[in-house]
Amino acid sequence: MRTEIQYSPSFAMALVHMDQGEQITAEAGAMMAMSPNVDIATSTEGGITRGLKRAVLGGESFFMNTFTANGPDAQVAVAPALPGDVITWQLTGNTVFLQSGSYLASSGTIDIDTKWGGSKTFFSKEGLFMLKCAGHGELVVSSYGAIHSIDLQPGQQYTVDTGHMVGWDESVTYEVHKVGNWKSSVLSGEGFVVKLTGPGRIYLQTRSPESFISWLAPKLPSNRS
Repeated sequence: MRTEIQYSPSFAMALVHMDQGEQITAEAGAMMAMSPNVDIATSTEGGITRGLKRAVLGGESFFMNTFTANGPDAQVAVAPALPGDVITWQLTGNTVFLQSGSYLASSGTIDIDTKWGGSKTFFSKEGLFMLKCAGHGELVVSSYGAIHSIDLQPGQQYTVDTGHMVGWDESVTYEVHKVGNWKSSVLSGEGFVVKLTGPGRIYLQTRSPESFISWLAPKLPSNRS
């Protein structure tokens, strides 16, 4: 499997090249094109229970698509729903976490599941669950806006608005807090932030879907009787 990122950073897509017999898994609706020598199968990827957890709790699709190359130089092009960037994250037996909406595709050897974030994420706009990605292979991650990476040193801390999180290494610990007191949280427009502590890599996105929805909603026409 070899992934080629094109049209980065504003309207990126990932062109995945596969040898015969190789497989990739992708979010439902992520495929934009593929070569004729690719077979596609749709399933809950791990059973109905895992599919429900991923959809209801993790904010992802109930079904996932598996693409299998039935010939040499098979190609599958995948793209995210929102304009932004796409990167590849190589896993070597380690575990990483993604916020809802950032998973795009992965090697067939990577396991995708949901993880309980605990009460410390209760007030987070990202919800109580996140996607847990583990195994060996390539993870294709998307963002809304550009992706910014930071490698935290042991004990180094960083504070990020929850809507701008993309993913982080399992070695990074995190706590979700409101900005100051309740008054400042509401009036500042920041809401909640996540305090991360290294070591490990974190990925951020330069745009927040929640902020865009908050900006857009008042401008939409309303039905009046």
